[in-house]
Amino acid sequence: MKVLYRGYVTGPLLIALWSVTVVVSAAVLLSLGTGLPVRPSSLVSLLAGAVVGLLLPSVQRHIAVSIAATVVFALLTVLGMGPMQFGEEVGTLSEALAGAVTGAAVSLSSARILADMPFQNLDRHEFEHCVIRFLTAFGFVVFTAAVLIPFGVMVATSLKSQQELLQNPLDYSIDLSRGWGLLRSYKELFADFNFGSYLWTSFYVSVITVLVTLLFSVPGAYAVARLRFAGRRQFSQSILLIYMVPMIVLALPIYMAFSLTGLRNSVLGIILIYPVTTIPVALYILQGYFRGIPVEIEEAGLMDGLGRLSVIRRITLPLCLPALASVSLYVFMIAWNEFLLAFMLLDDPSKFTLTRGVAMLNSSEIPRQHLMAGAVIASVPVLALFMGLERFLTSGLTAGSVKG
Repeated sequence: MKVLYRGYVTGPLLIALWSVTVVVSAAVLLSLGTGLPVRPSSLVSLLAGAVVGLLLPSVQRHIAVSIAATVVFALLTVLGMGPMQFGEEVGTLSEALAGAVTGAAVSLSSARILADMPFQNLDRHEFEHCVIRFLTAFGFVVFTAAVLIPFGVMVATSLKSQQELLQNPLDYSIDLSRGWGLLRSYKELFADFNFGSYLWTSFYVSVITVLVTLLFSVPGAYAVARLRFAGRRQFSQSILLIYMVPMIVLALPIYMAFSLTGLRNSVLGIILIYPVTTIPVALYILQGYFRGIPVEIEEAGLMDGLGRLSVIRRITLPLCLPALASVSLYVFMIAWNEFLLAFMLLDDPSKFTLTRGVAMLNSSEIPRQHLMAGAVIASVPVLALFMGLERFLTSGLTAGSVKG
């Protein structure tokens, strides 16, 4: 029974999952590259060709017969999709035929590659390890496609001209013959929509938010981790309770308070409210890291005659640089991407942050490629910053997970 389960069920199942993933990914990428939409006829025939190719008993011996049978069965599957007729929206018979052939080819080639894998000879641990590795690779492919495909569509749309978008909104191919004309939308954003000012405003607001957050969260986290005072445990456990209240619930009170105090429609008001949303998470991360530092190191500094502040400045903070870097990066990304408070409190275009400026482009009067270009401008800086400092973020977030 184990041999039947492992050799004749698990192997084909893994091949089927892999084939379907490759087929669908190839169809989507082909659509993005050529501008041709993935229609129901081609997609269903792709899947039918991939699945049926695995069910045929003659996969390893008679490839030509298998492909022919797969194509016929796939076409019958497409034609049997109810009263659906082949047309411009559904697709053509030739697209269904091409999809069936492609699906069968991918399926059969995958089966040929994996046919010799000794699934039936694996012990339990090897079998589980094989399945976990496959599922990890499968999830990585799906997650990568889910992230990169929307970003690719956004970039491709931002490089289009208005005429190209009107002719075929679903065509995501890039005409490289236009040269520097591809960047026309970006040039117009900086020249006509004041995006340089939005970038600068978001940058210095985010930097100030980081500095204010560290100014309050470092001593607060150290006090919770090292000092003994009444309510310390309750305070430590309730730090993140603020995130249980959705920001939309606090929107009206914040709007009324800022209107009464004259802080609405001012960058100062944004700088004051952003740290309120970032200090709790910074406290939570840093207190875990401070607890991970051996207290004997600080006690040695106190015995050498250093005061508590000197110990923090000369010993503790240098040891906490990875955590401080990760918290700074995390807080910077929160402030850079924040939209709700900026949308609610800022009305003057000269004071807009970048996210508020991008939202302004979401209008029927502004070409769609400008909105996509604005989204790219807002995404690329923080994406590059994250990719460059990702190792600090990972090490800082996990360093305090184990107490010393």
